[in-house]
Parts: sequence; structure tokens; C-alpha cells
Amino acid sequence: MLKRSIAIAAVTTATALGAGLAAPAALATVPTTTVAAATTAPGFLTGRDLPPHPSSPWYTGRVTRGIPDPVPFCLDRALPATGVWHRTFGTEYDTGAVQVSVRAASGTSAARLAAALEREVAACAADWLRKTPGGTASWQDYGKVAVEEGAHVYGVHTSIPESEPGVNLFGIGRDGSTVTVVRWAEMGTLAQAPVKAFKKTVVTAVNKLNP
Repeated sequence: MLKRSIAIAAVTTATALGAGLAAPAALATVPTTTVAAATTAPGFLTGRDLPPHPSSPWYTGRVTRGIPDPVPFCLDRALPATGVWHRTFGTEYDTGAVQVSVRAASGTSAARLAAALEREVAACAADWLRKTPGGTASWQDYGKVAVEEGAHVYGVHTSIPESEPGVNLFGIGRDGSTVTVVRWAEMGTLAQAPVKAFKKTVVTAVNKLNP
């Protein structure tokens, strides 16, 4: 368990800088009037839908109302305060994942939210560098995925001296007025990330949104 705790801390290097300190501002970024107060959760991924881990099964958390705590890396300024559900996933090692889904008030509101999430992830590496002296970071646009109203996949890599590098994959997609974002993370580099398998995960996530 110690190995897993240390590893996850390394993957989410910017948690304290990004999610922890910026969370209050994040909740104010998207007006609550644009988000529906959902009474039922959207459909969610299971561990079987995630890229397979070579040495561990995926452990699946419960679908829970609200924003995850801590707020996922790169997403702290774009998630709304209401209409939000999430599910977390873990392994016996450093690899973890989270899915956050939002039922918006309309398709137009959902499209705006998806665009805001994409901008946040695309700017994440540069934002992290400004807050992390001595660190290095990079990002990659892996392109759009054809599913429902569309999805987009990105990668973000971060590293600080004397620590393991962290790699994150993000998939942001929409089905009607429901938006989902999936984050997969572990120690490593973008070259090691399972992009092809993750794109399949994102397609599954969007297709499951409105069962």
C-alpha cells in the first residue's frame, strides 16, 4: 500500500497547487444556472472498460454525486458546482483513473462546458509549469473521437527533479446535454501511455452516458 500511495502522489504532482488551492474558484467558473440539478446519475464506466493494467485488476469505486475530492489534475477551474457525478478507479500500483460526468441544462450549455474543459486541459501543462519552478511539462493533442456529439483526447506529462514523471490521458465527450471527462494517470511518459486503448475507453464512456 505504501508503494501505491507514493506512486499516486507522484502522478498527481500538481494536486496541491491546482486542485487544492484553486477549488473554490473552480466552482464559480461555470454558473450554476447553466447546469441541471440531476436527480439520476449518467451511465458510468466500469473497471473492465479501462485500458488493461499488466499486473493488477482495476478496482471500481461507487458512483457518487458531486465533484471528486481532490479535484482531478487539470480540471480544477472548469467543473461546475451542480449536476455533477463521479467514479474513481484504482489498481495495486500507481495507475489510477476517474470519470466525472455532468448533466447540463441543455445541449448548448453542455457544448460550452465541453469546450471549457478542453481549453483547461490544453492549457494545463503551461499552467503547471508557471506554478512549479524547476519542473518540466508537455502535452499532446491526440485528436477527436467519433462518438455521439463528439469527444477529444489529450495527454499531459509532468516531472519535477528527483521524482518520478507522471503521465495523464484525458478524454472529454458529450452526448446531448450530458458531458463526461475521463482521466487516466500513472508514472511514466507520453510515449508509454496506452492512447489507442484509452480512445476505446472514451468511446465507451460517452456511449454509456444516457442509458
